[in-house]
Amino acid sequence: MCGIFGLVLRKGRVAPMILDGLSRLEYRGYDSIGVAVINNGVLQIRKDAGKIKDVASRLRIAEMKGSIGFGHTRWATHGAPNMINAHPHTDSKGKIAVIHNGVIENFMELKQELIDKGHNFISKTDTEVIPNLIDEEMKSDIGITEATLKALRRLKGSYAVVVLSSLEPDKIVCARQESPLVLGVSENGTYCASDAPAIRPYTNKVIYLRNGELATIDVNGYKIIKVADGSAVERTPEEITWVLEMAEKQEYPNYMLKEIFEQPTSLRTGLRLQEKYVDLLTMFLDRGKEVFLVSAGTSQHSCIAASYIFSKIARLTTYPVVSSEFTEQYGSTVGIDSIILAVSQSGETYDTLKAVDHARMRAATVLGLTNTVGSTLTRVSRAYIIQQSGPEIGVAATKTFTSQVLVLAQLAMRLAKLRGKLSQDELDEYKESLYKVPDIVESVLKETYDKVKDIATREKNSRLFLFLGRGISSATAMEGRLKLLEITYIPSLAYPAGESKHGPISIVEKDTACVFICPRGDTHAEIIGSIMEMKARGAKIISICEKGDTDIKSLSDEVIEMPKNIPELLSPIPYIVPMQLLAYEIAVLKGLDPDKPRNLAKSVTVP
Repeated sequence: MCGIFGLVLRKGRVAPMILDGLSRLEYRGYDSIGVAVINNGVLQIRKDAGKIKDVASRLRIAEMKGSIGFGHTRWATHGAPNMINAHPHTDSKGKIAVIHNGVIENFMELKQELIDKGHNFISKTDTEVIPNLIDEEMKSDIGITEATLKALRRLKGSYAVVVLSSLEPDKIVCARQESPLVLGVSENGTYCASDAPAIRPYTNKVIYLRNGELATIDVNGYKIIKVADGSAVERTPEEITWVLEMAEKQEYPNYMLKEIFEQPTSLRTGLRLQEKYVDLLTMFLDRGKEVFLVSAGTSQHSCIAASYIFSKIARLTTYPVVSSEFTEQYGSTVGIDSIILAVSQSGETYDTLKAVDHARMRAATVLGLTNTVGSTLTRVSRAYIIQQSGPEIGVAATKTFTSQVLVLAQLAMRLAKLRGKLSQDELDEYKESLYKVPDIVESVLKETYDKVKDIATREKNSRLFLFLGRGISSATAMEGRLKLLEITYIPSLAYPAGESKHGPISIVEKDTACVFICPRGDTHAEIIGSIMEMKARGAKIISICEKGDTDIKSLSDEVIEMPKNIPELLSPIPYIVPMQLLAYEIAVLKGLDPDKPRNLAKSVTVP
């Protein structure tokens, strides 16, 4: 959620670099910004609600002097988005500044305890207890690192905490518990951030902090210790292989559009999975008596699609479960014979990790699918695989869905081979189709974009959209609906088309926009019946179907034609692309920023 970037330099002013780093973390979502620096032993803070550019200009943040400091973009969880609640927060004496991502569950009791001891609070945030707690610990005549260590041991909840103090003006102390934090090292300094894109312009050498670890950084490097017992941790930097341009817009006006058009490339990369990891995950999946696909948001739709693929190809029953409901729904039954395949682009999704922790406590085997090497999910999984789609900056996930479905389809194919559920000829046919998918998506982008733009122009003022599909296309419909809802704010529903008679049809009236996903396959005849039901009630039918599908075309007001001979089980990958483009174009036509939808964040790392 919140963006964090801090650094200590041998030479130069940190303030302009902090603003640059925070701008690279805007995709995480935020409502306020703040910067703290130390210059000549004096701690200076400037902060306010608003966009980085506006606040920085108004408060002249770039002019702040000092070679050590940090910045923060806040996404509110406690207290309204305003100047007082914006980070950094300080202790009552103004000597210790803290920025924080996460939720401190016991902050109310800590706050009352500190008030009773004479500390003053001005904000409504949970974060403000941290600098005051550190200040209280420093009364025992200990340094900032040890005081932070003791303070952290009293916190309950999730955090990425960064501490700066004029009492020790040459270092930054940072720690993580459930919320991500990464360090970077270069010849000119040392860095910490909530995500690597903030650090990448200055170094490709990074160190991912793990849960329960604290690091002290200065111009000479970093030292890591465990919060629990203060024991030293030795960890060498690893190199980031992607270049910064991969996380920038290039010639595109928005990250989202860039990432939509990157999908052929990310899919080709996703076909280059390391065989040993595919085999390892497949082996575990085959052993389980029950398999849960645990995820949230777009990843949940990937898992719903995957449940059809596992069932039909590998004859494996899987249960796609929303992460936040997993413990309540299955927590008392999951056990040693259960397999949890957790799917999270960031590898840091709070609800998914919480579900995973519960499953691990009950001896279930946890497997991971993520896009982020070094993330928490990769560390808590018995085995994991990386979807390899590259950085995704836009809040509305695009590459995530297509890459995850591609990887999950490969797991299903490998499992089918292991179990002997398909003949070699059938496996070869599926594999050949799978390897054609990147080229198919590339052709879809070229051939459908103009048509999608026309439809967007005509439908931008629609008051309601209904997305319908049958079979695996119901997952595609759900993801298409999510994209439109996320970035255009148009009320939208998605259902398996057979369920439309059980409620959704009651809201259909003349010119209601109904988007049907209609690939060739076992469900084709049934989707025609569903289209006829909606058309009879005056709905405007927008169909995504195969070229030459005259039955669908004759019933539709708008048609987006797709390449022929796409297997139905692989259809979610190319068929979602026109809906991604439709959502993007409508958002732009409505004057909205598709990269930064309101109230949303890229990585949901708080409850």
